[in-house]
Amino acid sequence: MARKTVKSLPVGKLPNELLKKFLDRVRVEDKQVVLGAAIGEDAAVIRIGNRLLVAKTDPVTLASDHIGWYAVHINANDVATRGVRPRWFMASVLLPEKSTLQEAEKIFDQMLSACDSLEVSLVGGHTEVTYDLKRPIIVGCMLAEAEDRPIITTSGARPGDDIVLTKGVAIEGTAALAREAEKALLDAGLDRDLIQRATDYLFTPGISVVKEALLASARVKVHSMHDPTEGGLSTGLQEIAMAARVGILIEEERIPILPECKTICERLALSPLGLLASGALIITLPPSETPKLLGALYQAKINASLIGKVVRAKEGLKMHTRGGMQAFPSFERDELARFLDSQTSDKKEG
Repeated sequence: MARKTVKSLPVGKLPNELLKKFLDRVRVEDKQVVLGAAIGEDAAVIRIGNRLLVAKTDPVTLASDHIGWYAVHINANDVATRGVRPRWFMASVLLPEKSTLQEAEKIFDQMLSACDSLEVSLVGGHTEVTYDLKRPIIVGCMLAEAEDRPIITTSGARPGDDIVLTKGVAIEGTAALAREAEKALLDAGLDRDLIQRATDYLFTPGISVVKEALLASARVKVHSMHDPTEGGLSTGLQEIAMAARVGILIEEERIPILPECKTICERLALSPLGLLASGALIITLPPSETPKLLGALYQAKINASLIGKVVRAKEGLKMHTRGGMQAFPSFERDELARFLDSQTSDKKEG
């Protein structure tokens, strides 16, 4: 009798199709839960009395350099997409064996610095040295509160909406590649100045979208906001389409791909559209509101581009290119995870 082959899951975020199978089994009967677990939704919302609690938890696993800074900002981003200011942060910090006091203190200082930059309070968590761990891991949790009112959701996108993208792609993935794989970039013929500029993406333009998310929700009528993370812009748009049950049409030439990202991706045969994209914010809104939003972002010195439209679900997820209309590229896993995995495989074979 032949043995049944068991396929291992790849490194990285679970594919949305698989995650949906798990989430379809969740039954929430608690009436205080305003918004629970769902594909594409960035943070949960729970009603407590006459206030709303907004809660998010997310780990940092693909980056180790400045991991404390990442942990605070990626969790804050998801809370801010609800149009709510992040307030309280907790973290479980797992350190590899033989970690030093200096390494632990460095991570702690990074979290404090990130919290200070957002006026967020670090209120608790857990720190330990963990058996058989190869690199630090932080699982963060960000909390916030708001008055009891309609909250912005990913599922709020509507056919006819404009799609605006702030800053560009792919900020976090480009910074992570420069910080985690400098030797591979040098071996690929990239110069140190370019790598240093890519390294600085972590701070400029930066991986935080809190400022633009709060500005957008305060200044204009926003239907949805979403923070594209693992799987890049492509997965972020797919998640909007799944959550809102809509289609999406993107103009390829309008997607702002940052120059260092473009160069690094071309050299490493990666796609910017599938690369970890924290730092960009996807906003959908009525076309009548778009000029007002772009003007407010411009005044705040935040670059933004109108990249497409929300359309009916039956139109699917498409991209208009110079060669005509085509399906928007899809990625089973993030391009950063794929690249780092390939580097590990090459070392084992070598």
